[in-house]
Amino acid sequence: MNKYALIVAGGSGTRMGGEVPKQFLLLGDGKPVLKRTLEAFHTYDPRMRIILLLPQGQEACWKQLCIEHDIQVHHETAHGGETRFHSVRNGLDLIPHDGIVGIHDGVRPFVSTAVIARCYETAGMYKTAVPVMEVTETIRHLTTAGSETVNRNDYRLVQTPQVFDVALIKEAYSQPYSPSFTDDASVVEAMGGVPITLVEGNRENIKITTPFDLKIVRGLIRCSI
Repeated sequence: MNKYALIVAGGSGTRMGGEVPKQFLLLGDGKPVLKRTLEAFHTYDPRMRIILLLPQGQEACWKQLCIEHDIQVHHETAHGGETRFHSVRNGLDLIPHDGIVGIHDGVRPFVSTAVIARCYETAGMYKTAVPVMEVTETIRHLTTAGSETVNRNDYRLVQTPQVFDVALIKEAYSQPYSPSFTDDASVVEAMGGVPITLVEGNRENIKITTPFDLKIVRGLIRCSI
């Protein structure tokens, strides 16, 4: 079965407090965030077709980083869109209708090979696979009267890669954009009638969106050296 990966890298760096897009920032081992992300998928399957979705205007910067940091993972680049939804749709337009495709946040560089494998294997059987983690902290639900405690066992924290049958996810992304589409699973759910299969994620697979997140992943690197 053909396997594809769309790596969505649309960050601007605003929330990081700097001008460098977060996907280009260097980690504690000197690697750009995206290099480590690409390597994770290449390690899982070197034959996989990988498409990196970048905002227009960032391709030259990425090409320079590939030279400076000897990024040898074979991949293609394509333009992102106005939103994550539009970026993913652009990427889906570049792949055939057969096989399975994983959609991953470029700024999740610590996804484990085991989780990637679990997602692709599960999607191969059930057409959908979304990695999640159990909630370990107490959750409160905001109400008109204030707030209330809810049972955290009824909730899960969602990660990527979210992996789908290609024909299924292409059909889902043919829908008009909605602000309610917060991830790829929500786009599939909007069609109705397609269950989302959950698999176990890995705790280190955090999304780098703030300077504090960057400190965490740099700490993970120091612990692994």
